[in-house]
Amino acid sequence: MLKGVGACIALPFLEAMIPSSVLASPSPAGPKRVAFLFAPNGVCPGRWSPKGLGSNFELSPILAPLAGLEQHILVLQQLMNKWSTFGVEGHYTKTGNFLTSMEITRTIGANVNTGGPSIDQLIARKLGQETIIPSLVYGVDRLKSGVCTSTGITKLYGSYISWETATRPAAKEINPRFAFDRMFRNVVPGRKARPASPLKGSILDAVMEDANSLQKKLGIADQNKLAEYLASIRSVEMRLQNQAQLRDFESGISPDIKKELQRLDIRIEEYIDLEAGIDITEKVRLMLDIMVLAFWSDASRVGTFMFGNAASGRNFSFLEGVRGSFHSISHHQDDPRRMKQYELINRWHIEQVAYFLNRLQSIPEGDGSLLDHSMVLFGSGLRNGNKHAEENLPIILAGGGGGRIRSGQHLTFPENTPLANLYLTMAQVMGIQLRGFADASGTLPEIVC
Repeated sequence: MLKGVGACIALPFLEAMIPSSVLASPSPAGPKRVAFLFAPNGVCPGRWSPKGLGSNFELSPILAPLAGLEQHILVLQQLMNKWSTFGVEGHYTKTGNFLTSMEITRTIGANVNTGGPSIDQLIARKLGQETIIPSLVYGVDRLKSGVCTSTGITKLYGSYISWETATRPAAKEINPRFAFDRMFRNVVPGRKARPASPLKGSILDAVMEDANSLQKKLGIADQNKLAEYLASIRSVEMRLQNQAQLRDFESGISPDIKKELQRLDIRIEEYIDLEAGIDITEKVRLMLDIMVLAFWSDASRVGTFMFGNAASGRNFSFLEGVRGSFHSISHHQDDPRRMKQYELINRWHIEQVAYFLNRLQSIPEGDGSLLDHSMVLFGSGLRNGNKHAEENLPIILAGGGGGRIRSGQHLTFPENTPLANLYLTMAQVMGIQLRGFADASGTLPEIVC
């Protein structure tokens, strides 16, 4: 612990805490990271699943951009998020709970409830104290409000997959400039720092002495609640100010990382906001590159990214052979021409996933690469957009998880295996022991070493 007047702050895990015998071993592994990537509107039927099972599989037309990464991915079949319907068809009930796997409250207002926090935020609660930002929550679409006329449910559920609590979504950043500056504006060579926040001092430090005194008088349950509350305050302060920790972070930025930061900073500066019908690829890759840099520099170890909100109507006519709205194309009604466009849009999403994975794979770390020490989940909240089917979701898990993931396989589980089983497994790989999660019936031992 770091102790001072009115303050008591836990130290992150440092190398100085590791026994010298462990430090003497070659190529120590880096920390584990985890990312959750979400795409709306499902996938084209018959064009997603690979041929063959186990390690002997052939990539499907949609998954073809992952060529060369086969040994780093798991394609998982027959996973289901059973609480994504409860009698209401549509996209919004299959997005808001994509990472919570719990039943959401049907409402037309702002009183949303997803049943509990999402798995990324549960992981961030445990790991976030060791980094300057507990978790990254990124996307490309603005918040969508109003009520879905088809289902009579608020569209707010469709704008978030990351939830700090059942009723509070994690704030999603869609502007690459803001995302970049929040972490790196003070460490880019030649970049003039922007004015600091007018907030002076720390609210948390000012009350810590009283908080410590109160903790001694509380039961275990209340102690945990108070600790969670104080942690949320600290997270906000870290985002606004926390210059001291930022200086420590800056001192650890290597010359190679600084060069990449400068290159990305220039790309963002030249970026012009994209609107419907304009190629969104560069914006997506900027956000993914920022996440790569955050993982590489250890600014954060947990991230989520939404390629689009639920029922995204983005115009993908920037892709050759595609004309019109993603949402309307996903309701293909078995029209071969629309299904081909659907496939092309799905393939574009996988191209961006492959870009992200290759970036992670290209960065050496310890005894492997950044991808070897990460887990990256990609998926959608429904299978076939035309039927709004929530069974057999399209799910990929990539990366080595620090040597814990048995990648390079195409696996089929028993029908309607809970998606929460995968989330519970991922949490355990990250070193977080949960008694359970949502409707999980267990873990997936087939994917772990």
